[in-house]
Order: sequence, then C-alpha cells, then structure tokens
Amino acid sequence: MIGILGGCGDATSSSNEGNDEDKHLHFLYNFSTNSLDPHVDTSYVPLRAGITETLVRLDEENLAVEPWLAEDWEGEDGVNWIIHLREDVTFHNGTEMDAEAVKASLERAITENIAMDNALKIDHIEADGYTLEITTTEPFPEFISELVNPNVAIIDVTEDDILNHPIGTGPFVLETFVQGSRLDLRRYDDYWDGASNLDSVIFSFNEDANARSLALRSGRVDIVYRPEVESLDTLREIDGLQVESTATFRVHQMTMNMQRESLQDVNVRRAIDALIDREDIVDSILLGHGEVAVGPFLPSLPFAPTYEEQPTGSDAAVAYLEEAGYTLEDGTMQKDGEPLTLTLLTYPSRADLPLIAQVFQSDAKQIGIEVEIKQIDTPEEYMASNRDWDIATYSNLTAPRGDAGYYLNATYHPTGALNFSGAEEAELTALIDELNQTVDYDERAILAEEAAEYVYENVINSFVLHPSTIVAYNENKVDNWVTTRSEYYMITNQLDVK
Repeated sequence: MIGILGGCGDATSSSNEGNDEDKHLHFLYNFSTNSLDPHVDTSYVPLRAGITETLVRLDEENLAVEPWLAEDWEGEDGVNWIIHLREDVTFHNGTEMDAEAVKASLERAITENIAMDNALKIDHIEADGYTLEITTTEPFPEFISELVNPNVAIIDVTEDDILNHPIGTGPFVLETFVQGSRLDLRRYDDYWDGASNLDSVIFSFNEDANARSLALRSGRVDIVYRPEVESLDTLREIDGLQVESTATFRVHQMTMNMQRESLQDVNVRRAIDALIDREDIVDSILLGHGEVAVGPFLPSLPFAPTYEEQPTGSDAAVAYLEEAGYTLEDGTMQKDGEPLTLTLLTYPSRADLPLIAQVFQSDAKQIGIEVEIKQIDTPEEYMASNRDWDIATYSNLTAPRGDAGYYLNATYHPTGALNFSGAEEAELTALIDELNQTVDYDERAILAEEAAEYVYENVINSFVLHPSTIVAYNENKVDNWVTTRSEYYMITNQLDVK
C-alpha cells in the first residue's frame, strides 16, 4: 500500500548537477558503501543503482518470482535445474552474456561469499550456448527464488576492478565511484529491455536523515530515500514535493545473543520482550509510519502465523525475571548477588534504531536493569566478529523473495549468514531443513508458520515493528518513481523526468 502525502506551498527548484541539456536525476540514499562488489557487498547498491541484474526478480504484486536475465527454467525434481537465458543481453563492455559468462559469475559469487554458497547449495554448473544446467547438492525447491538475491547478480568476471567498477547488464553504466560518497551513472544505450530516457543519474549517500531532508528542500537532489520522519510535515507543505509511505517486507527486531549466560534462560528473553512498548515506539518514533510487529513476517503474508497474545509491560517482565530467579533489591534486579546488566548494540544509519534503544534503556531502568548502549558502525561485521553484547537493535528484510525460506535459513539455521543470535535449536533446524526440501506451496507455508511460531514462543529474537519505507521526491520533475516493498529495485529504465 502506498500512501500519498503530498502538499502545497512554495515551488521547489531541481537538481542541476548534470548538463543543462541532459535528462538527469540525483538520488540520495541512506546507506553508504565503500565497495561495489555485487557478490560481497550487502548494501546491494549495484543492483539498486541499475548497474547489475539477477537471473530472476520478484514480482511484488503477486509475490512470485519472474524472469529477468533468465527467460524460463525447469527443475521438477528440485535437484537438476535447466535455465534458459535471454539471447539479447550484453554487458556494459559490449561482451555477450552467454551461459559461460553466467556460469563464471555464479561460481565467483559462491566462492567469494560463503553465505551465498550455503544459500544456493550448488554442486556443479554446466554451460552450453544460452543454457545452464545446475545441480544442487540436495533437493532444494526454492533454488530459483534464491537467485533473486542481489549477491548473485550477473557480472563480467573477466574485468579487473570488480570492487570499484563492476560491469553488469543493467540500464545504467557506472562512470565514476567515490567510495562512501557517490556513483555517477550514464545510460546504457544497448540495454536489452529498452534504453532509459534519462541521460545520467547521480546515486549518492548521506547517513544523516536530517541532511537528506534538507538536500531535497534545497533542490540539490530530486529523490530522497528515508527522509527524517520529523521533517515530513514540512516536506508536505512544499509545493511540488511528494512523500510516499510504503509497507515493506522489513522488520526492526531486538536480536538476542543466545550465547550470553543470562540470555540462555528463556524467561530473561521473555522479560526483555515484555518490556518493549511497541505501540509507543510506532507512535512516538515513527510517527505512525509503521506497524507493530509480533513475529518476523508482515501479517498479510500467507506464512505469517496468528500468534497467541503474551503478557507485556513491566509487571510481566518482573514476573518472568522472578521465574528466572531474579529479585528486585534496592532498585537493582539481581540474581545470586549479581546485578542484571545488558549491553545493547545499535547503529546510526537507521535513525529510528538508536531511539528504540534509548526507549528500551529507560523502560529497563524502571525495573532495575542497567542497559549500556553501544554504538557500532556496521552491525553485520560487528555481531559476526564479537560476542561481547547481549541484545542488538537490527533491521532485516524477512521476505524479499516473497518466501520465508531466505529469512529462516539466514537467521536461524546454524549455517545461516545472519544467525547473529548463535541459535542452534534442533527442533527449529529440523523444521527449516524440511522446508528446504518441500515443493508444495501450501506445505511450505505450514512449515514456515511452525518455524515462526517456534521463534516466537522461544523468543530467539524479539520483534518490534514493521517500518514503512518513506521516499520523498520532486514530483514536478521525477516521473515513474516506484517505491518497492523488497527495497531492491530503485534506478530502473522506466525512471524518467517530466
């Protein structure tokens, strides 16, 4: 659902960093990156900027996988897959995209990225003309949907500088990349799906939400991803600015470090969960641009369970802690003379997460729990390399392929790339393994529901809210902007100026 929140007032000037005669747009994004290697970088900027593409993509309206660089595919036994490629695709250097090139790209992706190796389960690949034959190590019905992942984008791997200058097949060619700052893109005239009407695009970064809003107000940029929520009323009042608020597949969660002694007791995890005042957070921090989360998946998705309501609030939290052996003495929650203290990680590039951390810190203090907030820069790197924390605010796309398999595998399977909780739950792992080998859609939905219920009942993580994605742009200039729920597809060949 997209809510249109445009308004009236003064005229807005436009970005004019391109040649005056060019059709040009400037897009400002909320995450920066120092790498454009599409097989490794988790910012997914090469795909979002229209440089790279994947074999298949997500049809967000129907929650189905649809062809992109692949024309069609077969794989009835779930192990042996035949993928027929489009025959009219070239890389930005003019090289033809045939099966050998795609094979080399996929092999590099699973070699450079262990998470993709685990996710794709590829045993071997054969290439012939425009046909790929891929065998997986085990029956894996969701193999094709995993190819939606931007980390398996198809590039020409014979090029030298993939880190700074990947050569893809998308509608825009990378001209320059300034690490952590911006990309300059120009139209690819030989694009297989029809060249863009735009001559050029600037895709730049600024992690300060207020600065992003100011950049749009001043006319220095044309489209801003996630402007500051507090600035939305002001943006609405400016004539020519449009603000869209779109429900996405994202959840903000409180990740539990199950390897910490105190958090190994489920009652401590339940106490943390009970302390989160979700309604207040949605209203006061997101100003209503979000939805309270109970589990990881949006309630509208077919594999989202109906959860049994659990007690919440400080009284419920104290009761859970008493079951875990804690008592409140002299204003301090303690057990065996040791106070309950928690280290809470958060990071600034999603502006609402540090605020959620502060609200939780304040609520925990009311029942004698000391929470130390620790700011980090890159959550994935920190949580994977350090275990000196108890809980962490984190934001994750839970169904970007329209399927629960990606999130459940990545976050709760012992081999998952995003299993920062360190979860090794035999019952949960068995459910995920069974899901991985199940073809029938309805049966998959049932298994995904069971896995999500297990996560909820055992509080492996705690879910706070589903944030809306907010995008603001100059509607007098920008044409055909689409805010996608997957957050994958941004700069497309359909994007234009009026």
